[in-house]
Amino acid sequence: MRKLKWMLLVVTGFALASTSFTVIADQTGSHQNSFLKSSSLQSDPHRKNTVWDRWNSSNENNPAIIDHRLFDGFLKTYVVTNHPSGINRFRYADVSRGDHKTLKKYIKKLSSIDPRDFRKIEQKAYWLNLYNALTLEGLLKRYPISAVDHNRFSRKVAAHVAGQKMTLADIEQHILRPVWGDYKVVFGLSCATVGCPAIHPQAFTAANTDKLLKQYVGEFINHPRGLIVNKHELRVSKIFDWYRQSFGSDDRHLLRLFAHYADDNKALYILGYSGEISYAFDKRINAPETRWPL
Repeated sequence: MRKLKWMLLVVTGFALASTSFTVIADQTGSHQNSFLKSSSLQSDPHRKNTVWDRWNSSNENNPAIIDHRLFDGFLKTYVVTNHPSGINRFRYADVSRGDHKTLKKYIKKLSSIDPRDFRKIEQKAYWLNLYNALTLEGLLKRYPISAVDHNRFSRKVAAHVAGQKMTLADIEQHILRPVWGDYKVVFGLSCATVGCPAIHPQAFTAANTDKLLKQYVGEFINHPRGLIVNKHELRVSKIFDWYRQSFGSDDRHLLRLFAHYADDNKALYILGYSGEISYAFDKRINAPETRWPL
């Protein structure tokens, strides 16, 4: 089945298009970014991704590692990985006062660090963890709520790093996505809804970030909230519309991306699909009590 899937990808021209092939090959280093550069991440119609040059620097000679163990332990305590919906949940209602203080302590610790003093591989994990920690802290202040208006929420929740105030939207739009040019970072950012990429029970580190991001793309595409396909319909998450230029300039690129990460049976349907793509998104909070599907 895997061989047949690959043959179909080749037949449809996937392996012949160099900009698309970097998505399939999922290489590291300079090859990893060539697809994103060709699709002009700066022209994303939903997100204005202009890099803040101040943050596009690093000290590659610094061997130091940023310690994320506080956040890792916090996630392991409150992330539910066996929810019947197949979507990880966060136990907002159960967070103790002490553990909430631990989360605040972790955010304060990260805010006291200037990430530019570290290697880029350390910075990537730093920004992903800071984004997710701030998201959880912002939701803990507002819980109980039933849904999250991420557009508004991401512009209100902020932290100060190296003397600069930055919101969740700033971290995503001006640092993470444009600096690294890696479409997979989208799947490492949990916006705390059941429609978003999942929250996971471990923190990012320099050692695990790239491996985990690749894993999270596949998990999202293979869950029905990410993609549903049959002979008559292809419905995918609105995320693939919002970040369209990060994934490809047209439906053909999207289908190839989906087919690469999808399980074999789903991939065959995707490769044979010729209709329109529809989009959907569930903005209800990713707490255990939120039923999915409706």
